[in-house]
Amino acid sequence: MTPPSPSVRVDRSRVASFVLWTLGRLPLRVLRAAGQVLGWMVYVSSPGYRNKIRANLRRAGLDSPAMRWRAAGEAGRAVGELPWVWTRPLARLVERVHCEAADLRVFEQTLHRGGGVLFLTPHLGSFEVAASWHSARAPITVLYKPPRKPWLRPFVARVRDRAQLSAVPPTTGGLRRLLRALRAGEAVGLLPDQVPAAGDGRWAPFFGEAAYTMTLPERLAAQTGAAVVLAVCERVPRPAGWRLRLEEMPERPDPEALNRCLQRWILYCPEQYLWGYNRYRRPAGAPARPGVPADTAAGAGQAASASTATAPTESANPDSADAG
Repeated sequence: MTPPSPSVRVDRSRVASFVLWTLGRLPLRVLRAAGQVLGWMVYVSSPGYRNKIRANLRRAGLDSPAMRWRAAGEAGRAVGELPWVWTRPLARLVERVHCEAADLRVFEQTLHRGGGVLFLTPHLGSFEVAASWHSARAPITVLYKPPRKPWLRPFVARVRDRAQLSAVPPTTGGLRRLLRALRAGEAVGLLPDQVPAAGDGRWAPFFGEAAYTMTLPERLAAQTGAAVVLAVCERVPRPAGWRLRLEEMPERPDPEALNRCLQRWILYCPEQYLWGYNRYRRPAGAPARPGVPADTAAGAGQAASASTATAPTESANPDSADAG
């Protein structure tokens, strides 16, 4: 098939921008509701997606028909709110983010130490909002993978480079910019549960099964002495917005520690984790997956699914789920 001409790509980019900006004028609650319906439609129409959600929930000890539907709906809500997140003024976005005093102290204390901050935002809740919230207060450089569709790249690049937020690709040049930002005492944003390329991670237990986990946070912290903060931006319905929770990791952010910390947070609001993400895939060229003894997190997940969990705290045991 002949690839579209550059002019066609430009036209597609303009159409995408127009559609997303138009959708962004709708109320946030309307976009979330429409996204939820879309998430359910994808869940019903795609056997592969259904199986992936079910398999990942089963690994965590959380699988049930109700949880599958909730996870699919929340994934749709995450997509549905993006036009609002991307196109509204930053001040309007930040107004919708609630961050309690204890969480603000984590932000201020780690930033004011002057050694840089690794701001880790997993596929839980609205990770796009967390980075934008930070950029309203202090500079942050985020690592992101450009969209596969060329005609979407100009729009996504434009909305992610705003205020004090800079987005860099996972290239050698991008990694150098991350190091420069940390050495300047600024923050760097990463998705710690994104599957890295071969050679940039190692296998570590995640809900009882080996998952190829990035080593970049560990290397950046070792080279710069940066503080490590896990940020979870939970979607809340009334008023429509987000609740930002921040926790400083007291230990080295190696893959094992990262996954333990992520497990605790996922069990706090499991329906908002992106269970359709292929977290357990083996990147091309990566070593074979090792056998991993089942840890206690999967069993704790069964308890968390039957009760209301409380948010993890810095003093929580990183080897266990904090379920109330």
